[in-house]
Order: sequence, then structure tokens, then C-alpha cells
Amino acid sequence: MTVLETLIKQFSKLPGIGKKSASRIVYFLLNKDKIFLEKIAEQIVLLKEKTLQCPVCGNYTEVVPCSICSDPRRDRSTICVVEQSQDISIIESTREYSGLYHVLMGLISPINGIGPEKLLVGQLINRVKKGNVKELIIATNPSVEGDTTALYISKVLKELEIKISRLASGIPVGGDLEYAGRLTLARSLKGRIPL
Repeated sequence: MTVLETLIKQFSKLPGIGKKSASRIVYFLLNKDKIFLEKIAEQIVLLKEKTLQCPVCGNYTEVVPCSICSDPRRDRSTICVVEQSQDISIIESTREYSGLYHVLMGLISPINGIGPEKLLVGQLINRVKKGNVKELIIATNPSVEGDTTALYISKVLKELEIKISRLASGIPVGGDLEYAGRLTLARSLKGRIPL
């Protein structure tokens, strides 16, 4: 296998990149100068060397604790539980949430052999027990694994008498009922709110 073929194969292992996209990336890189390629390689190595997980929330950071956990303006009584670190930037982009976060680093998936012990669920439980948390917002994806994880967390923390909520899911703004799937409509009906 040539270097070109090997690199295409490696890039195609990245999420969201198939063989065609990987091929385009590799040919794009072939047309760049050596300095450009060295910069990219250097940044990839630095990414792994300098980035670590925040010991408080599990978010990726270069400083300990992360900028969100160390920000005194954040509401410390609310924790938003997310599946992966990239979910934090999506929620932050709304500018609607000012509490803290907790990254699970995945979801419970018995079929894939992933139980709560393989995630940062234990750290979340300890964090809630130690702090003065009043509300936990579970922001996992609306999937079987996301629902299973949300249910598990709410069961385990039920005795602490804190408010546990889940992000609403259903029909998107501007969406038409005729294009909504059966599951989406079912979730919309269950999550309806009074007017």
C-alpha cells in the first residue's frame, strides 16, 4: 500500500469522512507546501500533548480547572449533563445557559458493553452529593442510549431531592407536521407545554 493510499485510509476513519472526502483531503494536502503540512502535523501532536480533561467536569481544556468551572459568574446550582465535550460549545452558542456542565464521555449502551462504570457517571454523582446543586439538566441525545442514560442518572440521584429535567425534543421551529417522523411526533406530544 502506498503512502497516499494509507493516508486516505487513515482519514476515512475520521467521523463524517468517507473515502471520497478522505481522498479529496489527501490530494489537497499534496498540493500544499511542506511548511503547511509541518504546521498541521505539529498542531495535531500539540493537541494530544497539551489537552487534558478538566478534573471537575470532564471537558477538554489546557488549564485546570477549565474556564467554565473556574468562572465565578457561572450559576453553580445548575449542572447540564452532556454526552461529549463538543456538546458544550453547541449549548454555549445559544447564550441561554449560564450554569456548569458535566461531560459523561459517552452514553450507556449495554449492547456495546458500555455501562455507567465506563463513563463519568460516578464523578457526576459525587459532584452532586458534594455541592449545592439544585437542578440537573440532562442534555443527552434523544436516542435509546440517551434515554437509558438519562433514566439511569435520574434513578440514582432521585434520593437527593434535586430537580432533574431533560431537554425538550420534538418538532423543530419552522418544521411541518407532514415531514416529522412518528417518533418525533410522539416525543412532541409527550413533551407538550401549557399555553
